[in-house]
Amino acid sequence: MSNDTQVLESDAGWRKSRGEPSLIDVFRSIKVRNTGGLFRRALAFVGPGYLVSVGYMDPGNWATSIAGGAQFGYTLLFVALLSNIMAIILQSLCARLAIGSGRDLAQACRDAFPKSVSFVLWLFAEIAIIATDIAEVVGTAIGLNLLFGIPLEIGVIITALDVFIILWLQRIGFRWVEAFIISLLGVIFVCFYFQIAMADPDWGGVIRGFAPTVDIVGNPQMLYLALGIIGATVMPHNLYLHSGIVQTRDYGHSLPEKREALRFATWDSTVALMFALLVNASILILAAATFYRTGRTDVSDLGDAHAMLAPLLGSLLAPKLFAISLLACGLNSTVTATLAGQIVMEGFLNIRLPAWLRRLATRMVAIGPAAIVTIYYGTTGTGILLILSQVILAFQLPFAIVPLVMFTRNRAKMGALVAPGWLTVIAAVIAAIIIGLNAKLIWDLAVG
Repeated sequence: MSNDTQVLESDAGWRKSRGEPSLIDVFRSIKVRNTGGLFRRALAFVGPGYLVSVGYMDPGNWATSIAGGAQFGYTLLFVALLSNIMAIILQSLCARLAIGSGRDLAQACRDAFPKSVSFVLWLFAEIAIIATDIAEVVGTAIGLNLLFGIPLEIGVIITALDVFIILWLQRIGFRWVEAFIISLLGVIFVCFYFQIAMADPDWGGVIRGFAPTVDIVGNPQMLYLALGIIGATVMPHNLYLHSGIVQTRDYGHSLPEKREALRFATWDSTVALMFALLVNASILILAAATFYRTGRTDVSDLGDAHAMLAPLLGSLLAPKLFAISLLACGLNSTVTATLAGQIVMEGFLNIRLPAWLRRLATRMVAIGPAAIVTIYYGTTGTGILLILSQVILAFQLPFAIVPLVMFTRNRAKMGALVAPGWLTVIAAVIAAIIIGLNAKLIWDLAVG
């Protein structure tokens, strides 16, 4: 390894020096143009944002959005919009941390905090990834079951094969991982385009749904689903993921190169997350236009939603499109969650294993509980399980957001790329909103 790879930025302000770079096998493997037009230079940074956006439309998100649309119509579209704005701001901070310090979020926590604190944060991060994988493995298994009749238990085992897909794709280049993800995102978009056209929603109601309402805080059930949507949208593992995969770009070491890299990385994630909002909102709109409009407010299970689409929309194509897009979402999400798990394990614990073993170990940590839960529940209650997994993610968020805000506002750690004061204030408000919603939910649960 060259000296440039070993020592990229100044280690001033950190308690410990940086270890090996994040995702070392693909670290700075994608060349970035320093010449040419703005579009050609920005194109080199397109990709990481779309990997991150996958987490904002995973099967757990489907469950919360379907339940929200079925029970409350278009009302929770505002929560989807708010969550997306939060995500854009937080993911921009992740790119800033990576480019400014040369660390992903897990490495930064290990290098900045005492070992005991770092261990607790690692434990919370692993819990978040397990909750994520429960949603994604269950969603993928349901997709396989709906399309091909494969039993859920077998479907869970099949999802473990994504480890080898990642290994193969990364061996031929990280751009192939990004191309795989973006292709499946295209499939999801096309499927929902046709489903929304069939559902023919009330577009006036859709527009009004993006307006805020106090009912969200006043209605405990609505708050529970709102928090689930936030947990499904602003996901803890995405903060670790983005701060790691941004460093696959060989953007240079000078301050002007870093500033340009930060600008392009922020553009990439912002555009990708707006696309995620489009898909996210489409799921909720579809549920509102089909289930809420016909009085089926009890729908939260993905299998039930699939079964009801054909009679409600009068087309056998609708449930097929639903199942295809669900399977694509599940495959995408398991790939990115595996990468995030690798970043968390390496960053916090500084474990160095062979690439295939590292990925397999990371995947097995999460797929074990997911398999047990899936076998135990079967097709019954999977909707409730998926929503619960997203609420768990919401509770884990502060333990990732607070360190991220702390690091990016620290000039000693970030140097010239320290976050401006206004951005820090907004990020702190986001953290306060999420912590406040968590506290409100705990209170509502405590008093019944």
